Amino acid sequence: MSLAQHLSQIVGAAFAQTGLEAALGRVVVSQRPDLCQFQCNGALAAAKKAKASPRELAETIAAILRDDPVLAKVEIAGPGFLNLTLDDAFLARFADNMARDERLGIAPRAAKRVIIDFGGPNIAKPMHVGHLRSTVIGESLRRILHHAGDAVISDVHIGDWGTPMGMLICELARQQPGLPYFDKNFSGVYPPRSPVGLGDLERLYPLAAAACKADEARMEEARQATRELQAGRPGYRALWRHFSDVSLSAMRAEFDQLGAHFDLWEGEASVNDRIAPLVRSLREKGIAEMSDGALVIPVQKDGDTHDIPPLILLKGDGAVTYATTDLATIADRVERHDPDHILYVVDQRQALHFEQVFRAARKAGIDGGCAFEHIGFGTVNGPDGRPFKTREGGVMRLGDFIAMARKVAERRLSDARLAQEASDEKRRETARMIALGAVKFADLSSPRTSDYIFDPDRFVSFEGKTGPYLQYAAVRVKSLLRRAREAGVEAGGIMAPGHEAERTLMLELGALPDAFWSAYGARAPDRLCTFAYGLAQAFSKFYTECPILPEKDKTIRASRLGLARLTLAQLEQVLALLGIDVPDAM
Repeated sequence: MSLAQHLSQIVGAAFAQTGLEAALGRVVVSQRPDLCQFQCNGALAAAKKAKASPRELAETIAAILRDDPVLAKVEIAGPGFLNLTLDDAFLARFADNMARDERLGIAPRAAKRVIIDFGGPNIAKPMHVGHLRSTVIGESLRRILHHAGDAVISDVHIGDWGTPMGMLICELARQQPGLPYFDKNFSGVYPPRSPVGLGDLERLYPLAAAACKADEARMEEARQATRELQAGRPGYRALWRHFSDVSLSAMRAEFDQLGAHFDLWEGEASVNDRIAPLVRSLREKGIAEMSDGALVIPVQKDGDTHDIPPLILLKGDGAVTYATTDLATIADRVERHDPDHILYVVDQRQALHFEQVFRAARKAGIDGGCAFEHIGFGTVNGPDGRPFKTREGGVMRLGDFIAMARKVAERRLSDARLAQEASDEKRRETARMIALGAVKFADLSSPRTSDYIFDPDRFVSFEGKTGPYLQYAAVRVKSLLRRAREAGVEAGGIMAPGHEAERTLMLELGALPDAFWSAYGARAPDRLCTFAYGLAQAFSKFYTECPILPEKDKTIRASRLGLARLTLAQLEQVLALLGIDVPDAM
């Protein structure tokens, strides 16, 4: 429970005592900290229902609240706003209790079964900067939901079953026609080792794609190969497994570098056997119908303010679409995992696609009562405001993007003369943490539906609202606590604040549960970023204005160390939920 939640209970009880709804007592952090710490505007809404003067009603509530020892001051402002200030002794007890709670005041709620679909790279294609946001946002949401008590299953959902596979097969057949995979009469055991490596795949796919784009005959050849692959042609299936194994090995390394965790490493191919019976069932139920040679599911509803095209199940040539495999995947997930929610962390530009899929799943009755959410996001742009590109104008590989941030981080460490005494290996590891902290915080601190500009020189800075600033703030507290231990000074219970900076820090610490549940409910990690930055700023002011180790009074010194320890615990908790590691030293 946060401070605001605790006060809401107290004020809500006062409203209930006068015969009004307790919900009217909702308390929020004051927008005017110079006047009060918290405020409640419920008297204005209550007055309309009670047909009374809001100020008189506020006075009645205030009279009840002034007897509560939790509150040091209760005042009426304007037409009936309740301005509330906490008693310092209560504030200290609240902070001390939070420090003793291993979950820092965030009690888990009733668990829901949630599947998060994020990642989404394609076989044979290198991961690029476009995969960054789905991975970083998806991983943070996975951690937030898990911390809330949900049973979370994460799925990378690889693109491994469409026409690009046919393109690769045909291109490889042109370059190495003697391989046994292309011999329909081959009856032996296919080689266990892939005939291509990752570099070969990355070279072959652009060649195949360009050829198919330029020549319709080549495209039809690729489509035919895709149909044969999906129909089960042994040689093509064996090649597909090689392509997948080679690509997955590289993907795992990329995702490991970002600290992303997946429970399922499945792709579109995993539901191939479900597609035919699903399509047949939808035909028999009259849910799917023919339109211009394609089999579709109409999803337009009465009352829609814009056109929503039908979902295409089968193209005119009988080929399946991404929508088809997405529907089959929903049926598979519902049957295997019985989720309460499925979250799709995918580019905002796919909003229409998911609206079609969600409507079709419900219409087909394969949703199992599950709630669907498209967690859309904007693009990562360069300083020019356009999607991030290489100097040559191509899509930047994810590994190159991170390497660029790491190089800037190494320079920043050197310029700031940080980690000077560390070994070369330790400095490299610290630079890696800072680079990833910069990349992730830059991504997560922006509202996810917005595009944002990634400027490595700004985001890999130890000043301002950046990941490295928060990492450095946590490291500084670690250093303080380490020096205290070396001096034989222990942190103690948190006392009533004697300085305004102490009071401000305690108020910030008491807001963590609000920030967490707000981020959880809105699927918005940026709210945790904002909280962490505010906390780091409050600690910086506290550290500057309130002597800690030099403090002569042992009780005050121990209390301030207790506040520092709680600050570190919260910073580390929030950064962990964002997927950001904190170095031991800088």
